[in-house]
Amino acid sequence: QFWTLKYYNKVDLDSAISSNSCFKTENVFHFEKYMARRDQFQLLHGKNPKVLFSPCHTLSCLRPRVTVGLLAGNGPAFVCGWMALMAIGARPALLGTELRPAALRHCVKVCGARAVLLFGALEPIVAELRESGVSVWVIPGVIPGPVPGRYPNGAEPLNDASEPDPKELMEDGDVWRPSDMGETALYIFTSGTTGLPKAARVSHLKALLCCGFYQLLGAHRRDVLYVALPLHHTAGALLGIAGCVGIGGGGTGGIADGGYWGGGADPTPQLFSPFEIVRFDVAQGAPVRDEKGRCIRVRPGEPGLLVAPVTPRTPFLGYVGSRAQSEQKLLRDVFVEGDTFFSTGDLMEEDELGFVRFCDRTGDTFRWKGENVSTTEVAEALLTHAALQEAAVYGVTVPGHEGRAGMAAVVLRPGWELDGAELFQHVAAVLPPYAWPRFIRLQERLEVTPTFKQLKSLLAQDGFDPTRVPVPLLLLDVAAAAYVPMGREQWDGVVTGRIRI
Repeated sequence: QFWTLKYYNKVDLDSAISSNSCFKTENVFHFEKYMARRDQFQLLHGKNPKVLFSPCHTLSCLRPRVTVGLLAGNGPAFVCGWMALMAIGARPALLGTELRPAALRHCVKVCGARAVLLFGALEPIVAELRESGVSVWVIPGVIPGPVPGRYPNGAEPLNDASEPDPKELMEDGDVWRPSDMGETALYIFTSGTTGLPKAARVSHLKALLCCGFYQLLGAHRRDVLYVALPLHHTAGALLGIAGCVGIGGGGTGGIADGGYWGGGADPTPQLFSPFEIVRFDVAQGAPVRDEKGRCIRVRPGEPGLLVAPVTPRTPFLGYVGSRAQSEQKLLRDVFVEGDTFFSTGDLMEEDELGFVRFCDRTGDTFRWKGENVSTTEVAEALLTHAALQEAAVYGVTVPGHEGRAGMAAVVLRPGWELDGAELFQHVAAVLPPYAWPRFIRLQERLEVTPTFKQLKSLLAQDGFDPTRVPVPLLLLDVAAAAYVPMGREQWDGVVTGRIRI
């Protein structure tokens, strides 16, 4: 059985509440302007709730272990779609709403999705997905969600794709259960260092372990937990949502009563999962090892690579597709012969009190606005512009901002000129907003090593200061929808925060 969503207006809902003593009116999820209550979204179904979830007969392509893409923004639709798919044993693939057509097409293909459950914009590739045998469904009447009668061409309302609803709901014991907790429960996409996102497999065991996250922090079911992350991320979905389920359905979307940082909050660090921080050679792109070939733990205050042990309790299922991609994330013989650790690709720093903070990314990625950005993906997207011949993409530090902002050094084709407004339109069409280069550096040529690798480190050291960069610079002006010349005045505006990037 597959659960569809129905929206009850306030009159119907009040009537349902008054006639059913099983309903509770405490808040469960609060998404910006829309409040979803336990009586409105009965995520854990019972024998007699009249709620938004109701079952319909099995669709032909839906069965346990079949992958279904879920494209939804932060809102009730995401949570309901996710829980409904897992209730029948399907494997949700959490698609990013900001991905552009090429990346979306790749994500659907690489995870082997048989269908896409749609709450977001997918129109540019709907026809192509249907030709590939992938069903595209929308759910009408959900807030937020598609407006009835205004679906993308080729998409099908789920109510029309399924048989009429039966009279009664599923019994508690009817929810599908995996035979092996190590099976894949869902797919979450990470930035691919080779350009396109990689589909990371998440097991049922890991999802259950994440349900205990807030218990370690001493959270209570009546606490309000603020989740500002995209729900298609690991932290947003598994810690933000699954973590709330683990403490009894606490809410997401508000600030904790009494203030999280005050009100007697325990400042003692809590260990959720074992980890180590080891010395890392940025130039070589690898951990530093001693004379015995073992990694070296960092001292307090020293940045290093964050790694986590791979054990039966904390397995690494790897990425879908090439085994080489999964193997690249593993470090072996780290502290003793035969051990295996997962490399997060994050450079972290631990202080003397045990608190850990993010410093930087390793390799050909950088972090901006909470997202990992692949320099290869951005460079390849830029080079599809007719005026650009070469591009080197890297991250630069900006005062007052965490992570690194994207910057690109580009070489124009002979005889071409660069139009800032046209370049912005191109970038906006092929890249998600967090991956847009904030600064452009116009070069006559790009310096390379004897093995033809771009010298990005020297470019990153120059940053975006026009007094240090001897070539023309452009600044992304989102309000003007163009890249505009950047001089000392614009630079001062960026570093002081007067100009937002």
